[in-house]
Amino acid sequence: MEEFDIRHIKYLFGINSFYLRCVIGFLGTFFLTYISVPKIIRVSYKKNLMVTPGQRSSHIRKTPNLGGIAIFYSIVVMASICAYELFTSYIFLFAAIVILFFIGLMDDILVVAPNKKFYAQIITAIMISVGSNVRIGHFFGIMGINLIPYWLSIIFTVFVFIFLINAFNLIDGIDGLASGIAILACCAFIFTFWRLSTNINYAMIVLALTIIGSLLAFLKFNFSVKYKIFMGDTGSMIVGFLLSFMAVKFLNLFLLKNAEGGPMYNLQSAPAIAMAILIIPIIDTLCVFLIRLYYRTPPFKADKNHMHHRYLKLGLTHKQVSMILVIENAFIIIVAYFLRHLNVNILLVIILFLGFVFSFLPLILKKDSKNYG
Repeated sequence: MEEFDIRHIKYLFGINSFYLRCVIGFLGTFFLTYISVPKIIRVSYKKNLMVTPGQRSSHIRKTPNLGGIAIFYSIVVMASICAYELFTSYIFLFAAIVILFFIGLMDDILVVAPNKKFYAQIITAIMISVGSNVRIGHFFGIMGINLIPYWLSIIFTVFVFIFLINAFNLIDGIDGLASGIAILACCAFIFTFWRLSTNINYAMIVLALTIIGSLLAFLKFNFSVKYKIFMGDTGSMIVGFLLSFMAVKFLNLFLLKNAEGGPMYNLQSAPAIAMAILIIPIIDTLCVFLIRLYYRTPPFKADKNHMHHRYLKLGLTHKQVSMILVIENAFIIIVAYFLRHLNVNILLVIILFLGFVFSFLPLILKKDSKNYG
């Protein structure tokens, strides 16, 4: 007698199982995060596991910072159930997430040396690029470069993962910003994976929905006054890693071949689209490092040169700044989508230009307000 396996059922109760997995994955992570966070807050206060406001902090009182535990827990549980193809096709994905979880948790509780976090990020990036062969092997004509050697693709992919993981860690400085940008990015990836549908793409959609569900529930507490919590390095590194994974998979879609040997999907500007989806964390990190190099300060020294700090100086609240930056990111995504048939180099310049304009716009607005004040 053939063994029963629910994973091979296409329809259940007359409903396409893919849609059921989407709904269950989204609602499951939302529910698990929603019920987990209050318990984490309670333990954090009882054990004094909270972050103390520092010189560069935008908050004024001690706050629990272990929200990443709920994010990790809910995403891993529901994704392993509803997007199981990812963990069977990319065997090092789960292990990489677990490593980032533990190094992030140690940093949130004990404070880990930056070099140790860096080593953990390198290990996870190598695991996913070498072990699971999720890598950037083509430049799509950027600066005239197309296919690159295997060894160079590994080095570049590791760099991209480390850059994006830390970029999300850096923008997690005010309430709702990292979560809002991640939700927007997931929605953009869902749109693309849905249009270019394959079995693995469907699993990527479910993964994105589990992230959205978890972060929406987390936002309720992140914006709360009485029950506030931060996602901490645990949450920001895991979310940054998963978005990096989706970005690389997005690029790989346009390298697939059809039966005739030609491209299955043709979009030479794919790298520019991927950059547009993650433009706020990318441009914020670039600006911060350029400013630090200009003033000859250590590149990894914390400061208040982030985009959100400049907007806060205009007298806006955390929620208002987060909303503005998410809208700016969405605007750049829309521009990139409608200009997607431009040359990839030209589109990259346009996207980076818009990113830098939005980054330093608060300085212009503040100067004008002084002139008219």
